[in-house]
Amino acid sequence: MKVWPDVAELDKDQIKKIVELEKQLDAVLVAFKKPTTFADLSPEELKKIQKLEKELGLTLLAMK
Repeated sequence: MKVWPDVAELDKDQIKKIVELEKQLDAVLVAFKKPTTFADLSPEELKKIQKLEKELGLTLLAMK
């Protein structure tokens, strides 16, 4: 089972554009190879993840 999607291989122009947007948003962006999507979770599934996040003191991302 693959746990983490592949990080995109970026050229200098792509990196520059991403860095510019990060500065505008004051946020860190991570680029993945396509296709990467967030898992479509039910409210109950989301609550389970949030409970585990709280228990472990972590932030979890659910991806497919």
